[in-house]
Amino acid sequence: MKKFSAILLLCSLFARDGFAASVLQIGKNFTAAIYNTDSAALPPDASLAVSSNHIVEFINGRYSVFPKANLAKLLTKTDLSFWTSANISFPAGWGVSDPRIVFDSSSQRWFASMIDLDASELDNRFLLAVSASDDPTGVWRGVAFMADPVNGDFADFPTLGIDANGVYLAGDMSDPSSNTGATLISIPKIDLLANPPSISRRTSFPLLNYAFYGEILQPVVNLNVSSTSETVLAVSDLGYDEEPHSSLIASSIQNAGSSTAGLSAGASITIPQYSIPFNPAQPGANGNIDDGDARFSATVYRVGNFVYATHSTQVGLRAAIQWFKINASSFSLIDSGIISDPVLDLFYPSIIANTNETMVIAFNASSSTNPISSYAVLGEPINGIMNFGGFVLLKAGTSGYRTNSTSTRWGDYSALAPDPADPSRFWALTMYPSSSIAWSTQITELIAAPVVLSISNLSSNVSISWPAAASAYHLQTSTNFSASWSAVAQTPVTNNNHLLLVLGITNSAQFFRLIK
Repeated sequence: MKKFSAILLLCSLFARDGFAASVLQIGKNFTAAIYNTDSAALPPDASLAVSSNHIVEFINGRYSVFPKANLAKLLTKTDLSFWTSANISFPAGWGVSDPRIVFDSSSQRWFASMIDLDASELDNRFLLAVSASDDPTGVWRGVAFMADPVNGDFADFPTLGIDANGVYLAGDMSDPSSNTGATLISIPKIDLLANPPSISRRTSFPLLNYAFYGEILQPVVNLNVSSTSETVLAVSDLGYDEEPHSSLIASSIQNAGSSTAGLSAGASITIPQYSIPFNPAQPGANGNIDDGDARFSATVYRVGNFVYATHSTQVGLRAAIQWFKINASSFSLIDSGIISDPVLDLFYPSIIANTNETMVIAFNASSSTNPISSYAVLGEPINGIMNFGGFVLLKAGTSGYRTNSTSTRWGDYSALAPDPADPSRFWALTMYPSSSIAWSTQITELIAAPVVLSISNLSSNVSISWPAAASAYHLQTSTNFSASWSAVAQTPVTNNNHLLLVLGITNSAQFFRLIK
């Protein structure tokens, strides 16, 4: 038999510190909640958290738990049932809204938050619950407290942050006539882990001026760094004046583990300009989608000493995504960029990163000929510059979408969560239209996979494969590692999420590489 020898090479494009270039691959991918089956909320407000064993989807109207092993739904209940089972009671006719959920790997507990409300949307409460163990189907213990016990203002669009010391809630405050400012609450985490959880040492920072602290405060989720202070990030303006804006505002919470937590003055961060996104187009006569404003709607993550955030903006005639990487200590802008498309509007992004500074952004996209669909994109630093791969389709929408309201509202946010069992894996929760009048949610496992060649012997042939997500890479061959390289003429086929070529064995050694 003729002898074939080959050297297996990483692709010629390398990331920083010797890491091989990566591509985004899809692992598990399934539809979770369905409109009018699981929830009648418009919009659902997609929130997601993941532990080593479980996936939890928490949306308006529904709390559901899935095992990572087989994805068979373990538990599902309405959002109101979730809170009542956590020992929170409600006045007759009241509801809950705006869920957020985080799995804290250091304490092995789950933290969830919402607000309650009645039809008047006057004074209301923050709701916060902590699981008794790492099992999200087990006991939860809840607390509830007035969002504004002094003025009776209403807290809207609540956000949730956490670190080693504290758990943080924020809200956008309003009275019947106008918005009045932001509020921020810091609670020692150790107090919430007690049985029963205590909020007696919480510190409130009420009615923070938008001009000094920004609009829609996002206290960060920090799951891997112990710090004496924690970042709160906001945009300087939501963009409704339809003018460009060029600053973020960051502040920090100090001594969160005590009853005397403090809040620094807001610091302005100069950034490339952003503006409120136009409402995206969609197919047919369904009308444009209401894609919100320029706020940070999804979770802001801190990884190491970097804070990662993303929001919607406008580029030319298209809604686009702007992302940021910020130094958590100095509040200096490390990097930022725009992700846009010549055809698609991109909206409701969420962002996450790992300690290798690999970044994933999930989002929706649509056009006049493309229904709203779910996508993700992978970015990684190569020679100090953040490089993004192509858009990866997570779930295609079936049609144009229209609700019974005067405008077709989408959102209000998508979600990304880290997988504590593997830093190269992330989980996304996005929405897509499953019919012209219904949304559904999609949960997707996203894998940052190194681009490598695999070579195996098949008797008189050799099989060469690489990840299908690396379709932008091209296979080259040479008979001498130091000689010239030429393209392999055969077209690969797709097999089990890989691109595959079968070549005949030759008499001489042959080398292969992938280039981009």
